[in-house]
Amino acid sequence: MSVQYGGKTVYGANLGILMLETRFPRIIGDIGNALTWPFPVQYRVVRGATPDKVVRQGAAAMADLTGTFIDAARDLVVTGADGITTNCGFLSLVQEEVADAIGVPFASSSLMQVPGVQALLPRGKRVGILTISKASMTDAHLIAANVPLDTPVVGTEGGREFTRGILDDEASLDFAACRLDLIDASRTLVDAHENIGAIVLECTNMVPYAADVRKITGLPVYSIYSFVNWFQAGLMPRRFGVTLDDPVR
Repeated sequence: MSVQYGGKTVYGANLGILMLETRFPRIIGDIGNALTWPFPVQYRVVRGATPDKVVRQGAAAMADLTGTFIDAARDLVVTGADGITTNCGFLSLVQEEVADAIGVPFASSSLMQVPGVQALLPRGKRVGILTISKASMTDAHLIAANVPLDTPVVGTEGGREFTRGILDDEASLDFAACRLDLIDASRTLVDAHENIGAIVLECTNMVPYAADVRKITGLPVYSIYSFVNWFQAGLMPRRFGVTLDDPVR
């Protein structure tokens, strides 16, 4: 039998997820519901990092929280995570600092997909972004994720439930109303920008409604779910039954 080496506490859960401190319910499809994932994950709650602080208070609050995110990410790495992601697209602000501090790949935000998705589109087509709060999304958030500053962005604030319920961290959510908010925002995006060729969902809580956005707009929709599945494919490549002793086929 081949020699096996240790160094971790947890094996087989290569992806670590940093979670904001919240209480609102999370249905399957949400990054914070472990049943969402087709592979095991590890979680760490970043204490004090509430949706209000991270999204509404922005860079000022994040300056005080960055060290806490680094500590939680390092703990995941020690436990056994080979890559780290987060449950909020606005955490693009900490991408560079956390990546430099933890020694493993770090995927802070769904927004990081925008350049790659843009490269897939025909000439003249643009990526559009749906976000939980357009008012809170600054140039700094976009720059940190390498997103062009002229990228079309539409938010769900002003809707029935989605933005208020999540950013106010309410103990109950009307998920049917949240779905309608996402449908309305997606229609607004494509109606206001005729050249949209694909949509990226900034907010990780939008994943349960991605199929609805796709159906309403007819456009490809990318989310933290698509990003993390791609990320995991590198952390744990699929084994196809070929061993090191097999000849090249």
